[in-house]
Amino acid sequence: MQLSQDPCDLKDFPDDGREFVCGCGAAAINIAVTFPLNKLIFRQQIYGIDASTALRQLRQEGVVLLYRGILPPLVQKTSTLSIMFGMYDQFNRLLMSQCGRFPLRVRQGTSAILAGCVEATLTPFERVQTLLQDRYYHGRYRNMAHAVQEIGQNYGFREYYRGLSAILLRNGPSNAVFFLLRNEVKQQMPPAKSTAADVLENFICGGILGAVISTIFFPTNVVKVRMQSQVGGKFESFFTALSIIYNERNRSVALMFRGVHINCFRSLLSWGVINASYELLKQLLYEDSSQS
Repeated sequence: MQLSQDPCDLKDFPDDGREFVCGCGAAAINIAVTFPLNKLIFRQQIYGIDASTALRQLRQEGVVLLYRGILPPLVQKTSTLSIMFGMYDQFNRLLMSQCGRFPLRVRQGTSAILAGCVEATLTPFERVQTLLQDRYYHGRYRNMAHAVQEIGQNYGFREYYRGLSAILLRNGPSNAVFFLLRNEVKQQMPPAKSTAADVLENFICGGILGAVISTIFFPTNVVKVRMQSQVGGKFESFFTALSIIYNERNRSVALMFRGVHINCFRSLLSWGVINASYELLKQLLYEDSSQS
């Protein structure tokens, strides 16, 4: 059973918040699987090192430090994906009721971009995650709560939103690509004849889109990490930070994509898990509702 996200089908799904629950559950499953790989990629992004060097660093630090910083992405990702899927659904409903004559793709793209902007309100979670994963701050911030307290007391509320411009440039367009193409990719696959086959197809669909989107926006995330790894001082614009990184890496586009191969694999796995989990949870929740 394929549960479509098209606005035309929204009447089949009651507006009771289950989209938010499905997004949250899918995110929790994803974080449990992909956090170590995500930390490996982070080291490559911030230091411009190869995978073997980053892996050696993580091995030397041990298992305890490997999962240091997992709470911010867990809270951030469950909140973000809850907002992503839930607000996309809400904006779809709103535009369908207020602007029913708008073309389907315009409604979908607009809803996705608006949902991405709402997601950006959670920038402080990404900000703290960046600091906890950076080995430079291991001795400075003990945990998430300590980092939040120290940043707020010493630098003020604005410091939580360092890197916001990069996140806005990433969230809206990447959401639009995901929601515009998700059903298109699924429709190119043969009809699933079992729940297991449907889960697999949703995994493949989400994985393909995640890998492509993450590769396109990889330099944006490199700039975001660079911006958020600074504490205090002048706030750099996105394009200023991009220029600095580009010059530091010998004006090489290839070096801007260092770590992209592992990131592509991580995103394929991550978004495969997210999409498959989301659709499965959605199917279970709505089927339970129809039977009650």
